[in-house]
Amino acid sequence: MNRLAFGNTSLLFLISALLCLAVADLAVTALNPWAEMARLARGILRPDVLSVEAWSVVWTVAFAVVGVGIGATAGFLLAIAFPHFTAVRVSAMVLRSIHELFWALLLIQVFGLGPATGVLAIAIPYAGIFAKVFAEMIEEADLAAVSVLPSGTSAISAFAFARLPEVAERFKTYTLYRLECGLRSTLVLGFVGLPTIGFHLEGYFKQGKYAEAAALLGVFYLLIGTRRLWARASTVPVLLIGSLLLLPEGVGGGSALANLVRFVTHDIVPAPLRNGDPGSLATWSAFAGWLQAIAWHQVVPGVCNTIVLAQIALVGMGILALVLFPLVSRQFVGRIGQPAGRVLLVVVRSTPEYMLAYLLLQLLGPSMLPAIIALAVHNGAIVGYLMGRHADALDYRADAPHGFNLYAYDTAPRLYGQFLAYSLYRWEIIVRESAIFGILGVATLGYYVDAAISELRLDVAMVLILATVGMCAVIDAVSRRLRRALRISALATRLADAPAV
Repeated sequence: MNRLAFGNTSLLFLISALLCLAVADLAVTALNPWAEMARLARGILRPDVLSVEAWSVVWTVAFAVVGVGIGATAGFLLAIAFPHFTAVRVSAMVLRSIHELFWALLLIQVFGLGPATGVLAIAIPYAGIFAKVFAEMIEEADLAAVSVLPSGTSAISAFAFARLPEVAERFKTYTLYRLECGLRSTLVLGFVGLPTIGFHLEGYFKQGKYAEAAALLGVFYLLIGTRRLWARASTVPVLLIGSLLLLPEGVGGGSALANLVRFVTHDIVPAPLRNGDPGSLATWSAFAGWLQAIAWHQVVPGVCNTIVLAQIALVGMGILALVLFPLVSRQFVGRIGQPAGRVLLVVVRSTPEYMLAYLLLQLLGPSMLPAIIALAVHNGAIVGYLMGRHADALDYRADAPHGFNLYAYDTAPRLYGQFLAYSLYRWEIIVRESAIFGILGVATLGYYVDAAISELRLDVAMVLILATVGMCAVIDAVSRRLRRALRISALATRLADAPAV
């Protein structure tokens, strides 16, 4: 019955992707993409290491360490209350549904291009993510220690001495994994003007300076690849203190308090309510017309294009993951091939989707195609890597087949439930990422958000961002229902429970 359910679910997603393909804009509009790709390849083969801006590397790490640190601390506090208060669960969902780039675009209005913008743009959504994941870890912890506590033990003492020790190691592992995600997020924040590696990458790509861009990317991959060496539990205090001291100076912004008051009391208040009499029926009628125009001309097309892009990318991710996972499994490529496969997938998954889409946009021209490829490749590498680790953990019979037969008749069927679990987990993330590609010119919700902020129509931007939250909430709810219906809740459906990456 499970196999039938798995098959029906996969078929449903495949059909949805094919229908989306029929309406997606996949045109290649660049005049000579092959020539540009050749220039890119030459730059990659001859990176200009001397052009690397050292401070951009330092600030990339600093923003990530401080942002993730604050996010993890806030997330931990929210996680304690998460199962008891609906308001906390809803707040965490809203925080994590708004992409770091959207947070940065809003925070710039208050703090300017300063350290607070970069740190909070990471910390706020990550707090929502940490709250959900930490709460699930606490819920699934072994209760044996709680059962032997003396009667009358306070809830705080029971949590501190019986529950927390059970989950502390998992908290640490997941937080360090999230630091890697924070590095990718910080790099992307450079595209809105913060002085991270991404700021210089954008300039190099725009100017066709691929040798300089390749050197910066090499440094970034080195940061990700050596993360386990410099980001350990023992080095975290030093990293936090050093990062706080090394954060860059702010640029512009004026008084943050005055900007915040203006932002809350004026900028995000809908224009008809801001300029009219709140007690007048005409004011509310004008507000209804204003909201309807935004919904019809921006929210509806933005949501449709976001879903179209996300569904194609999701199925593309699934296909790539199923093709790629043998590359990191010793059972398929042996002890010699496995390290090479791991390096390949680590490099691919370490490349932020936004940056990869930006690069492909320069090569292929503006359409949904660069964003689809970027999302499918990045997420396919993540899921493929994890599936390969799971494949090595399977017990194979002594007379197990080899090659394609081992893949098709033994390994893939046994891992397929796990594969669907990861795919459903990544679904919400892909939809969230799809929304922000509008900043690159793809007509998703992010396109309209970026246009509204550029025109200082922050009230319109808030409506569109709330539409993004609603869209992600619906996808998350459908994903959870599917996981329950498929009875795969016992599987490691979160990256925190996966084999170590």
